[in-house]
Amino acid sequence: MTTLLALDTATEACSVALLHEGRVLSHYEVIPRLHAQRLLPMVRQILDEAGVALSALDAIAFGRGPGAFTGVRIAIGVVQGLAFALDRPVLPVSNLAVLAQRAMREHGAQRVAAAIDARMDEVYWGCYLAEQGEMRLQGVEAVLAPERAELPRGAAGDWFAAGTGWGTYGERIALTPSDSEPAMLPHAQDLLSLATFAWARGEALPADEAQPVYLRDNVATPKAPQS
Repeated sequence: MTTLLALDTATEACSVALLHEGRVLSHYEVIPRLHAQRLLPMVRQILDEAGVALSALDAIAFGRGPGAFTGVRIAIGVVQGLAFALDRPVLPVSNLAVLAQRAMREHGAQRVAAAIDARMDEVYWGCYLAEQGEMRLQGVEAVLAPERAELPRGAAGDWFAAGTGWGTYGERIALTPSDSEPAMLPHAQDLLSLATFAWARGEALPADEAQPVYLRDNVATPKAPQS
């Protein structure tokens, strides 16, 4: 049976989760600025609790962003270190998708507008629809001003609002959700669920392809004047 480890440090939360022999274990702490100190001890703790050696892992999943730049880099650094040492592949997972998956797990939400506070008067934004137990992106993920956040074209039905972007900028987002959890943070247990779907589809990547997705990288920059 597949054994997967999932790590996430992209927001104020630091969490790990393990799938082994069909059983899921997870540890979750909200510890701003302590991720670097706590992540590896949490990994060791969950492996010891399950009686699993690092060498038993088939792949390592991680929150690839969007989120805090430093937090995303911490997870990627640890994941690459482990994956290179073990010669195992990695599974990058969107932190916005993880939020949506958590909203489905905890609230039964089927349509989720996920928003993470991106600072600089912006939100990381993505809309997700549940399909066979997996939250799937509708449209594109983006970083934008709260006033520009909108549902994908043709969207209908009730939408659940999840994430700190709603907590900070909810009054400026032109969408009235059916329900909300504005303090929700990504949880590795839900990252693990999404990674399991990705693993089954053969989407694992070599360790050197464990790259962050900040979304701000996608902002167009002015072209240099031609001489």
